[in-house]
Amino acid sequence: QRRVYRTTTHVPRELGQIMDSETFEKSRLYQLDKSTFSFWSGLYSEVEGTMILLCGGIPFLWNVSGQISGRAGFGPEYEIVQSLVFLLLATLFSAVTGLPWSLYNTFVIEEKHGFNQQTLGFFFKDAIKKFIVTQCILLPVTSLLLYIIKIGGDYFFIYAWLFTLVVSLVLVTIYADYIAPLFDKFIPLPEGELKQQIETMAKSIDFPLTKVYVVEGSKRSSHSNAYFYGFFKNKRIVLFDTLLEDYSALNKEPAEGEDGENEETKSKTKNKKQGCKNEEVLAVLGHELGHWKLGHTVKNIIISQMNSFLCFFLFAVLIGRKELFAAFGFHDTQPTLIGLMIIFQFIFSPYNEVLSFCLTVLSRRFEFQADAFAKELGKAKDLYSALIKLNKDNLGFPVSDWIFSMWHYSHPPLLERLQALKDSKQE
Repeated sequence: QRRVYRTTTHVPRELGQIMDSETFEKSRLYQLDKSTFSFWSGLYSEVEGTMILLCGGIPFLWNVSGQISGRAGFGPEYEIVQSLVFLLLATLFSAVTGLPWSLYNTFVIEEKHGFNQQTLGFFFKDAIKKFIVTQCILLPVTSLLLYIIKIGGDYFFIYAWLFTLVVSLVLVTIYADYIAPLFDKFIPLPEGELKQQIETMAKSIDFPLTKVYVVEGSKRSSHSNAYFYGFFKNKRIVLFDTLLEDYSALNKEPAEGEDGENEETKSKTKNKKQGCKNEEVLAVLGHELGHWKLGHTVKNIIISQMNSFLCFFLFAVLIGRKELFAAFGFHDTQPTLIGLMIIFQFIFSPYNEVLSFCLTVLSRRFEFQADAFAKELGKAKDLYSALIKLNKDNLGFPVSDWIFSMWHYSHPPLLERLQALKDSKQE
């Protein structure tokens, strides 16, 4: 794929009417930089993980956790307390070692190509907030999971799976209402033509829409997105302001007397993004609602939970194998949290790779089906132009190596999606 980025320096003939040479070159350089970053960060991650295993980092951190909990008055019999200390230290270590990579990605690569809208202060405030919120969810959930495994008896894997199922459904339900607003500002889409058109389209396919929000994604990045969430008869749609031509702060000139920058974000009007017109936004939403109408969301949940149940069942089979713990430096103890880490993170690693590939293939199939649904709504022409605009705004590179694409792309390449829409568009 890197060879494709390096050698494809001119717009291919089939892309002549889709991309201009300037945008093509920008996207090529952006993806080349991202590819280089991905290689080195991935290599570092592999080396770090390997060194941790070879040097006994996991048992070392477990012993340190035991010493800390012991000083707090919790002896070895309080395994769950020690597990939570271990988890806190491990996630803190991961956050610290990952920070330089995150900084480089945000303030070098994304900044260089005009996507970053954050200041350094906003970045660190955001990172600290994310860490705290993650711990507030992760630690209580983990403690309850460990407790269920401890008292669950022979069928603990069923109870553990049911618990994780409930937790995942609760988090999906509360995320957009209570967690996401901690990081981004959500405002109702103002009354007007776009809102009326969205409500009309939702009604036409029996989508139980209750609210439409605009999220100020432009204070963080100029990448654009849209999604829906909610269960049963309480669905909400969220549009990033960077998706909307009429609402994006990136399309507005600073008011008189403003320098275009505040303490948290910065406006980069020189790198204005197109955004989409109302008809194109409706086409994008038609695609997203297609996922709901065709049952893709439910199918993904079912697949995820079937996989989760299988993993917990295999965990129950393997957790008693002392040689697994001994191989990772635990000769005298068999902590449940360490067992979860060994089995889910390492033993299941080959299986997870195969599963990931299968889900990627399925995801591409779902994307084509959602595009076809938007075509049936009469949105083919607008979706065609919206995909081109979004590809341009996000500097997506439309040429890809087929093996790389097959393994990594959860969405079909742009040309394949446009080709599928083309006949209907011409009609």
